[in-house]
Amino acid sequence: MGAMRKATFLAVLMMISGLAGCFGADEDEDTDEIVAVFTYSPATNIRAGQTIDFDARDSLPSGVALTYKWDFDGDNSIDATGRTADWAYPEVGEYTVELIVSDGSKSQSTSKTLTIVDATALPPTAEITSYSSEEDCEGEDVDTGSYIHVWACDLDKSNTDRTAGSDVSVELDASDSTSGSSDDYVSMYHWDLDIEYDADGDGDPTNDNDLEGETVEWKDLSPGEYEIGLTITNGKGLTDSDDIKVYVSYAASWLDFEMGGNTSGSPVELDFEFTVNYDQDQGNTIRKVVGELTYPKIDADCTDITPGEGNNCRAKLDLHAFNEEDEEATNTSN
Repeated sequence: MGAMRKATFLAVLMMISGLAGCFGADEDEDTDEIVAVFTYSPATNIRAGQTIDFDARDSLPSGVALTYKWDFDGDNSIDATGRTADWAYPEVGEYTVELIVSDGSKSQSTSKTLTIVDATALPPTAEITSYSSEEDCEGEDVDTGSYIHVWACDLDKSNTDRTAGSDVSVELDASDSTSGSSDDYVSMYHWDLDIEYDADGDGDPTNDNDLEGETVEWKDLSPGEYEIGLTITNGKGLTDSDDIKVYVSYAASWLDFEMGGNTSGSPVELDFEFTVNYDQDQGNTIRKVVGELTYPKIDADCTDITPGEGNNCRAKLDLHAFNEEDEEATNTSN
């Protein structure tokens, strides 16, 4: 029988990455259904008297002759026709814009509410405070930058717990945001915790309201990379947005566990599972995953496997890393 090996295993997951790859959209497919869609510019902070450009080019079906009718003031009368149109509101207030799209036999309408603010009002400035943990789990200084980077340290794992990963909380701070003028104030702070995902289904993934408040606690984060957004509104109704990357790095250590030796050519295996948050489709990547295994190459009570050949306990341990598709990414045996 081979000797029992005592070992220390340290797993480190460090998250600092840059987005790579491209963002694309599939081309609209032709369909017999009428779908009325329009955008407008400027999309925010529209002032009284300012000209607004409306565009219905994304309406469906494409490649079919369609008619477009616009009602800009909610009085059920047609104010303009055509795929594009422009309009200005002389007074502050909220106005409902309706678009009716028709192919001559059937039609569909859609509407949106626009907020018009005073022409002299100043917009606020949204700012998310960036910061990093002072030290990593080995006591080394952590770089700072225009991001949030926190370390979670789990350095005394149980021998029966083979899962690496710890839910952590991150503080989000918007206290450096400003209202725009000394006589104004910030009335709303809205946090979107994933600006690539449209949680409310309104077609805009950057405006979901996941948390509210100037300073909030974001709970239960797994190690990984996140991109979040902040939108603030001042007392005049004007808005501004900011976004930031959040990185949660993680280290775990199993201080003492045993693996039985073997002489049969069938090595003993111990499996460790790492849970990581990343978006492969968007191209964000893990910068570094480190697995470190420290073990005695020769035990004091080692018994010769082949008598007469001296101490040849074959104390060899290897690490093999697999991705979410159960494909081997790398190993230390080569």
